[in-house]
Amino acid sequence: MFNLKGQNSNGRRGELVTPHGMLQTPFFMPIATKASVKTLSSFDIEQLGSPIVLSNTYHLWLRPGMDVMKEMGGLHRFMDWHDAILTDSGGFQVFSLSGLRKLTEEGVEFQSHIDGAKMMLTPELCMQIQRTIGSDICMVLDVCTELPAKPGEIERALELTTRWAKRSKDEFERTREESINPGALLFGIVQGGTDLELRKRSAQELVDIGFDGYSIGGLSVGEPFEEACRVLEALDSILPKDKPRYFMGGAQPHEIVGYVQRGIDMFDCVLPTRNARHGTLYRFVHDDLSRPDFYEMIHATNEKYKYSKDVIGSEGELSRYTMGYLRHLFSVNEMLGMRLATMNNVKFYLELMEKLRKTIEA
Repeated sequence: MFNLKGQNSNGRRGELVTPHGMLQTPFFMPIATKASVKTLSSFDIEQLGSPIVLSNTYHLWLRPGMDVMKEMGGLHRFMDWHDAILTDSGGFQVFSLSGLRKLTEEGVEFQSHIDGAKMMLTPELCMQIQRTIGSDICMVLDVCTELPAKPGEIERALELTTRWAKRSKDEFERTREESINPGALLFGIVQGGTDLELRKRSAQELVDIGFDGYSIGGLSVGEPFEEACRVLEALDSILPKDKPRYFMGGAQPHEIVGYVQRGIDMFDCVLPTRNARHGTLYRFVHDDLSRPDFYEMIHATNEKYKYSKDVIGSEGELSRYTMGYLRHLFSVNEMLGMRLATMNNVKFYLELMEKLRKTIEA
């Protein structure tokens, strides 16, 4: 259930109820692709204050596999995570296997990136996997297209996405009672590239089927920020006001601000964790989120931090260590450096969402 508490020019403010807790929107999901946020434990994520993580259906299906997931009682118990979990459908990962997959009406046939074994992912199997995982928020299997793409190709992908969405919902309902998480939510995924008419068509078709929430897929793939904003503006009048909206793939902090202003409630993004592993940290510069320079990205490996006694952050572990120490850790390839940088960046994104929620309430 989603309760829209308020809306203004700064965005929407709401509460999304899941079987593992209520989520204050807008919110950000740290990415735990293979049952962990890289370099961090479930305890770390709890301490940072995130009430939800995102995991990947495709990767968990291949390893550890659904036999292990069943034996362990689902992903929550497996990774000792007590809050909400969203799982994407795995469609993006499968379709990124260029040359190793074949698309049919039934589903997508592909070769495993691990051992080359032939596998078939269908909308029905995608739902069964997520039911076994015990996800709180499940995603339908959709057809991803690379941009730029020919209009005919985007339209065919859209049509198949709609048919798969209907099959996904049917299977989701059929398996509800046998699931370890029967109260889970199911989101549809809007496709259509940057063609506004196709986007609106896709959204309306999904609304006609009816879902607990609606995701905008196929963006954050290299298109200009302005084009992504136009897509969101075109969808605003079609997507139900009383359902959450999820921008898949996330973005840089200033782009997230723009997307929130255009009605988005949920985000994920690999940038904070990926950049952290390369020594890049996010920091707030000022509190005026209407200006894109409200943050900076610094490089811990920079020579200027060699003798720095400034602490990494103001709270928790980050307040114990200096930037000089962090630079040293990266210079000698110590994994602790990546862990501390990841904590900093995840905390930054979570604090950004908190600041955004306050601007909407104001």
